[in-house]
Amino acid sequence: MTILLITGTSTDVGKTVVTAALAAIAAGEGRSVAVCKPGQTGVEVGAPGDLAEIQRLSGVTRTVELARYPDPLAPDTAARRAGLPELTLAETTAAVEALTDADLVLVEGAGGLLVRLGDFTLLDLAQRLRAPVLLVTAPWLGTLNHTELTTRALSSAGVRCTGLVFGAWPAEPDLAAECNRTDLPRVTGVDLVGAVPAGAGGWDRARFTAAAPGWFSPHWSPFG
Repeated sequence: MTILLITGTSTDVGKTVVTAALAAIAAGEGRSVAVCKPGQTGVEVGAPGDLAEIQRLSGVTRTVELARYPDPLAPDTAARRAGLPELTLAETTAAVEALTDADLVLVEGAGGLLVRLGDFTLLDLAQRLRAPVLLVTAPWLGTLNHTELTTRALSSAGVRCTGLVFGAWPAEPDLAAECNRTDLPRVTGVDLVGAVPAGAGGWDRARFTAAAPGWFSPHWSPFG
């Protein structure tokens, strides 16, 4: 059993699509997969959220969402505004550990590494679970600062960053994207292990699952 947490340098960098790709790859290898999204925000009760998108793209159906809040805000703030209970580190840890009969457990955070999911951040959860983190980043200007800040926070906390992934690599990358592809591993000391094509989240399942293995380095695996 392997637990892997997926975080981003910010919101809207492609965490959900990367999580779906990892789920699809592992399932395609015959592995059992479970996906946990502790806190979903900005989605009303009964509406499809990130886990529904992961199911649609990957075909993996074992998913767990612990809390949902309607406002598109950090989960702790959204919980307070809605008058709903905040998530706790203890309950979230227990929920993830309840999935560990699966070969691979993927845990997708909200926003960036230090966004508060309740009384904790994804960094706190990684420490509690003793699990590595895959960092989804962007190729455009500003990513060097955002990515190095995040990898430094992980390193300072003693949490292993297993790799960097571009969540939306453009079909026609500009100069900044091409330079960042070279510079990110240099400034962070973390390998760039994948790049998901921009727009892949809009593909159908057959196309998505067939292409997903080609988006990651053959020398890298979510199983460590």
